[in-house]
Amino acid sequence: MNDNPENETAPDETTPDETAPDETAQDETAQERLRERRAAAYRAAGRVLARVNLRASLRDQLALLQEAAAGVYDLDEAVDVYGNGVVEALEKRVAALLGTEAAAFFPTGTMAQQVALRCWAGRTGNATVALHALAHPEVHERDAFREVAGLRTVRVTREPRLPTAREIRDFEEPFGALMLELPLRDAGFVLPSWEELTEVVAAARDRDAVVHFDGARLWETTVHFGRPLPEIADLADSVYVSFYKSLGGFGGAALAGPAPLIEEAKAWRHRYGGLVFQQFPTALAALVGLDRELPRLPDYVRHARVVAAALGEGFTETGVPWSRVHPGEPHTHQFQVWLPYEADALTEAALRQAEETGTYLFAGFWATKGPGVSMTEVTVTAAGLDWTGEEVRAAVADFVARLP
Repeated sequence: MNDNPENETAPDETTPDETAPDETAQDETAQERLRERRAAAYRAAGRVLARVNLRASLRDQLALLQEAAAGVYDLDEAVDVYGNGVVEALEKRVAALLGTEAAAFFPTGTMAQQVALRCWAGRTGNATVALHALAHPEVHERDAFREVAGLRTVRVTREPRLPTAREIRDFEEPFGALMLELPLRDAGFVLPSWEELTEVVAAARDRDAVVHFDGARLWETTVHFGRPLPEIADLADSVYVSFYKSLGGFGGAALAGPAPLIEEAKAWRHRYGGLVFQQFPTALAALVGLDRELPRLPDYVRHARVVAAALGEGFTETGVPWSRVHPGEPHTHQFQVWLPYEADALTEAALRQAEETGTYLFAGFWATKGPGVSMTEVTVTAAGLDWTGEEVRAAVADFVARLP
């Protein structure tokens, strides 16, 4: 699934042999029309809770990058070649922000985490990685850990929360590394408490396992944990962070940790094809995100709690038979909304509201989660900071009025 809050593609719920060719073509045409309609509504909407750059034109993106990058890096410097220059500057910046000895830039988080965990497997002598059943590599990466990196994964829990220290201590199989996704996106962007996290890490260490943080969205965890980034990152032996999921970059990721690990990771990056000739647009966009978005993330998290509370109140006031905002108090600036309607009906109501009023309250994809139950993810960024609770409740009432 696209990680952007306004993703435009829905998962294909059928296989080719389940649907006749003409029906498949009709469905693809309908989906394309829906994507175009959603994109047009999003561009035209005067009010949204989050703005993302995936629908901007190439011209606009280049213009914005040139304008913003001038304030974060010397644009008269020579372009990077195989990871020097601006890429090295980004790596040093990330290491400083996380308080680690070193960091390495990767084109994707999928590659960064495979490399990190195969490096740890070589050091521990154990290629088994313990993780959550909803962890990104298990759900969204086509078994890359096993098929590409030669790793074996074991699922510590399937509960919609992070593993507990007891589950780690009592797990029946040995493992060389514990991977913790912070926050756990598919469970609702949830985080443990700081005390729970430290206990889980200690339990893993008691089993002589290393701890790796899948911190694609680690940047926005400081409010929930009440700790600065270096203190959070210091719990782990290595940390991966993303430059586009929270920071608005073009893509890219970084692996941070002890210098010897990062040096080995860079060798594997080359073997994986990740030592790209020039990456200055992505590196510059990441630096812009660190300068502009990172300082604002705490504000987004705090306002997401205002929005979430107002959404819950709005659904109660409108008489919806059942609804859930999860978590009730968001742990980050992203959370889930569950409603007892078919996904198509919710998508249509959201689109009609956007087209007719200019307010796109639920611009994300609605996913079917059971008979007559659907879920969407909500993100609050700069565009949502001026929404008051009263305005959110009014938008909910207008949205619900459009439901069948």
